[in-house]
Amino acid sequence: MKKAALILLLLSFSSVCFAQNIDLASAIAPNEEFEKQIETDDNDEKVADDRGIFSFLNFSFIKKHTSSKTDNEDELMQAKDDSNSESAANEPIKPETPIERMERLANGGKLDAQLNLGYMYLYGQDGVQTDYQKAFHFYELAANQNNPIALNNLGSLYFNGIGTKVNYQKAAELFFRAAQQGSDDAAVNLAFIYLSSENTDGQHEDAINMFKDAANMGNNTAKFMLGYAYYKGFIVEQDFHKAVALIKDAANAKFDIAQYMLAVMYRNGQGIAKNYGNAVKNYRLAVSQGNVPAMMELGEVFAKGTIYPKNEYMAHILFNIASVYNAKGADVLRDEVEKLIKIEQLLEAQTTAENYKENPSELTLYIRQTYGNDVRIYIDENIKKQNRGTNGYPQQ
Repeated sequence: MKKAALILLLLSFSSVCFAQNIDLASAIAPNEEFEKQIETDDNDEKVADDRGIFSFLNFSFIKKHTSSKTDNEDELMQAKDDSNSESAANEPIKPETPIERMERLANGGKLDAQLNLGYMYLYGQDGVQTDYQKAFHFYELAANQNNPIALNNLGSLYFNGIGTKVNYQKAAELFFRAAQQGSDDAAVNLAFIYLSSENTDGQHEDAINMFKDAANMGNNTAKFMLGYAYYKGFIVEQDFHKAVALIKDAANAKFDIAQYMLAVMYRNGQGIAKNYGNAVKNYRLAVSQGNVPAMMELGEVFAKGTIYPKNEYMAHILFNIASVYNAKGADVLRDEVEKLIKIEQLLEAQTTAENYKENPSELTLYIRQTYGNDVRIYIDENIKKQNRGTNGYPQQ
């Protein structure tokens, strides 16, 4: 992968991402609200509420730096001693607050302080008000020290225009540098950008290579995307055995789409022995997280009773819930099953459906909020484009 490719990819974003109902569309669209620093606390809160957890390439994955503020205790105490020594020799000075001390250390080059302050100002943690410009400042200082966490997070700030103006080219360059420093998050971010590029000359191969690198580091988003590439035969040769191994890892990490895909592979015997019981088990796990395709297919399984004991009661519940999510045809299937259920069961099924609440895992939430509700579309849409001619019509 050549660094020069990074400069080109952001000049030609594909319609792949815009076709999805995901936050990436709003992230790429001009957003004047985020091109200026928020001036009041009320406005800060409003912007955060409007966007939720930041859209594409958001910060839900950011954790406080492994060394907390107390890890800087020796430095802070030393700074205090130095300050006291100076004040003894000169006139008394006003004691520093903990935040002032940390900012002085950060501006003086202390990496831990820079990372902690970047996080604190981004989210308004530990007694400080949210300040995107300060968050940008401290992450930039840490990025200047080539820290992979800071490089990746600064790239996300540039991508979303938080604390600075939107700059996709700069974001990609920072993700690239962070990936070179071993950041699996940055490698995945850059891979999705590559998949979103209309320039397919090497970009998609680079995306798969990025997913491979991140998967080898244990990144479950990368494992799923690489597994799905093997499942579909996208860039790599189709290999169900490799696909199921990678997708199973992501399913075990509680990613809902991985659980759904694993159910499909168990049901069809793709890369793994057919096992309808395990298929139903994984469908159920995905349903509990609000996965609509799993609701529809599991409802079908219960309604037909061909691969699992028939259960119209459960089928009605699933189709009823799916209809709330506007799944195509769910209401029709629900009403058909309704005719087969006794009134007592029907009333109970309706109550159960009404009380249903999805419970997505941390990984599922992160992927949905960062890359969209169904990351498979990044590969599926590229495959569709490959099967069309240059005018958009299917190749003959």
